[in-house]
Amino acid sequence: MATIVKEIQINANADRVWSALADFGALHTRLTTGFVTDTKLQDEGQTRIVTFSNGSIAKEILVGLDDERRRIAYSIKDSEQITQHSASAQIFADEPNKCRFVWTADVLPDAIVPYMSEQMDLGAACIKQTLEAAKD
Repeated sequence: MATIVKEIQINANADRVWSALADFGALHTRLTTGFVTDTKLQDEGQTRIVTFSNGSIAKEILVGLDDERRRIAYSIKDSEQITQHSASAQIFADEPNKCRFVWTADVLPDAIVPYMSEQMDLGAACIKQTLEAAKD
């Protein structure tokens, strides 16, 4: 199993960034505007169906949400290309208006890793752009 880690600095307050990240159903409006085009919640908010700008769709299950650590964990289920996926994202305050966004995913099969890594790069760039453009 491969582990992919992406870390970016965001010029925004960590609490505001966490608020957007923790809003499980608002991925397309608060966190990844343009990269994700739609998010639909199911199962009382524990599952989201995510539609990406490239047309792919993922069913993501909320595994954990930790406000104190500003950490979310989720997994992708029911994918034809991915046999195992677990991921987390965590926000670390660096300064009053700067934070680090650390996104980690463990995936199988290994053949999907280049695609997933590229998508995470695109997603991370979009997250940075979306959050830095948002008003406090």
